[in-house]
Amino acid sequence: MHLTEEERAMADGAAGEAAAMAMRIVAETGRIMGAARLVPIASAHIDGCLYHGDSGVEFAERLVAQGGKVAVPATLNVGALDLVHPEIVRGPAHDRAMARRQMDAYLRLGCAPSWTCAPYQAGHRPTLGQHVAWGESNAVAFLNSVLGARSERYGDLLDISAAIAGRAPETGLHLSANRRATVVIDTNAISGALKDRDVFYPVLGAWLGAKVGSAVAAIEGLGAVSEDRLKALGAAAASSGAVGLFHVVGVTPEAPTLDAALGGAPPEMTIALTPAMLRTARDALSTVGADRIDAVALGSPHFSLDEFAALERLAAGDRFQIPFFVCTGRHALDVLERAGRAEALRAAGVTIVADTCAVVAPILPDAPAGTRVLMTNSGKFAHYTPANTGYEVLYGSLEDCVASALTGAVARDETIWG
Repeated sequence: MHLTEEERAMADGAAGEAAAMAMRIVAETGRIMGAARLVPIASAHIDGCLYHGDSGVEFAERLVAQGGKVAVPATLNVGALDLVHPEIVRGPAHDRAMARRQMDAYLRLGCAPSWTCAPYQAGHRPTLGQHVAWGESNAVAFLNSVLGARSERYGDLLDISAAIAGRAPETGLHLSANRRATVVIDTNAISGALKDRDVFYPVLGAWLGAKVGSAVAAIEGLGAVSEDRLKALGAAAASSGAVGLFHVVGVTPEAPTLDAALGGAPPEMTIALTPAMLRTARDALSTVGADRIDAVALGSPHFSLDEFAALERLAAGDRFQIPFFVCTGRHALDVLERAGRAEALRAAGVTIVADTCAVVAPILPDAPAGTRVLMTNSGKFAHYTPANTGYEVLYGSLEDCVASALTGAVARDETIWG
């Protein structure tokens, strides 16, 4: 790997101990990944602020003790605590204390207290072609696909190292050659009525990730697609597989045409998506067939204001009879609070979770003995819920989740999947 004089000087300590350690970590990682050089970055999104164990706390606090500061604007992913509603998160006192120390350390490093897995909804929106270092799988997929900026999938500790060094390895999705689609997904056999429903996009994403792994796909035949639907697609694809970039022909910025998405080369594979494939993928998002549910959780990625508006329309003043959680960022919560909407949602039985997520922190209630069932409209929640929470999971649309939460009895509209 070739380092510039400035980068070598930083690795040798010219900018302080923390910057030296960060640069050495980034450079050595780049060497292992086969990068020829480092690329300057415009921003970072840090996933390492989520507590998984004491080592993560100690690493962040060591950077602080060494005088570390981020060299570029950096937002923070969810932590393990809701600092706005601290009573929501349970767990051992040690874990709670260490989680707070970890979150505080990242603030002292100069990161913005965004505490969201959807920083692109909170104003952190790099521009087409900009190089950045982002963590959090859904954020990386959205950044690369919908914004057209460039980031590899940066994990904990490497993300903050890149932010302090201001550099990332020039490899993977930073390189134009690796951003062209090699797989074409033809969705023309799927009904327009299903494509016009939000419930379709997490299922499409779950199928896509499981099918293509980390390959870059170009999806044909979707027509206009909202950001929330693209967000749901990418989040599910990054959970069931390792998708860091997808193209939607005629929608996403690097795919004005199929030929542009393919970079002028023929695809290695073309797949005609069928209704049967989708139904199989949808069914795989549920781990149980149940008549009743114990809780509903929405907001992975974090709920947007448009999604809150849809929830409010569906709830229409009714009160939910089972625990109903919606995870969101402070940027959205602030708008809801100022407009009185948060109070109305709580009156309907909604617990609004900020700064964290119901699947990575102990928030869900203990259910009666036996199988506990969580219903969600999130492909990402559906993927991670059983292993992370002990709940079985049932996937459905937002409409299904609302209807089921009003009584606790499962209500799912099967007609659109016919």
